[in-house]
Amino acid sequence: MTSLAEIVGGLRAEGDGWRGTVPATWQQGRTAYGGLSAALALHAAMRVEPDLPPLRSAQVSFIGPLSGAVTIRATRLRRGRNAAFIQADVTGEAGLGLRATFVFMAPIASRLSLDGGSAPPFPRPGADTQTYHGMAAVPFTQNFELVDQRDGLGAAEWLRWVRLRERDGIDPAVAFIAVADCLPPAAIKLVGGHVPLSSMTWLVNLLRPPETSDGWWLLHAAADHARDGASSQRMAIWNADGAAVAEQMQSVAIFA
Repeated sequence: MTSLAEIVGGLRAEGDGWRGTVPATWQQGRTAYGGLSAALALHAAMRVEPDLPPLRSAQVSFIGPLSGAVTIRATRLRRGRNAAFIQADVTGEAGLGLRATFVFMAPIASRLSLDGGSAPPFPRPGADTQTYHGMAAVPFTQNFELVDQRDGLGAAEWLRWVRLRERDGIDPAVAFIAVADCLPPAAIKLVGGHVPLSSMTWLVNLLRPPETSDGWWLLHAAADHARDGASSQRMAIWNADGAAVAEQMQSVAIFA
């Protein structure tokens, strides 16, 4: 199994971009796992300029399938006194697969102080907690340790502790983006089986630096709407201490 750090470490500068490979063990159907593709895009974006402030937001469009050899190109769109906007494209044999706009912003003095929502009452996994690695039919899930909340959830809702099995040697923001997309679409629970699906857009707003203990993140997703083959869902992430780290929204095509 190829770790995230090995995939990122295997990227090679080529012309105005980077060349790399998506292993079969990180596939999700006929395309790369979205969190991995976005993580590769972020890695390239962070190298456009040497002194970028922390990542604040990511706007990701999943445009087409990605597998095997890929090319990542990142471009500065604008940099002001406080924020920098960087676009990154990931292209494969089938053409453009992902386009992301990352916003990097330094903390500034502010009178505002409003914290994100508290974490649901689902205790962080301990040394004796039984974890699992997803389904063999969905290869990318084998790269994670997972613990699901089974009770007290809505009909279209997930709550899951997630961490990378191999976590060493990777930038915390890149690792975080790789984890943040790990939940299945919440609306899929209404289907009662496996059907074709595809994420279309994904918005991530970071509320604080992506730091946690023992690699664990608590992920939540709840579908608000599912009709005409498309669903919209709200998502949130807390660190191991229960602090809100990110709020998200995602649009997913579900062919059911």
